[in-house]
Amino acid sequence: MVSNQDTNIKDQWQLALDDELVKIKACQEKEVLNSCMQCAKVLECELRKTYVKAVYSSMNKGSGGGFEF
Repeated sequence: MVSNQDTNIKDQWQLALDDELVKIKACQEKEVLNSCMQCAKVLECELRKTYVKAVYSSMNKGSGGGFEF
């Protein structure tokens, strides 16, 4: 049985995702955008690519595999 305390602990992948989310939000704020999809550089943006990889890693908990668009 998992306690509430256990569910509140973030794993390394969630911590990495949180870090990347802060970077994405800062960029969106700087560019005065609500979404990366509104940015002209969305397809070439390394920051967004890193964020997407962090999202995927947080979902699969580092079990491998790839994620391609």
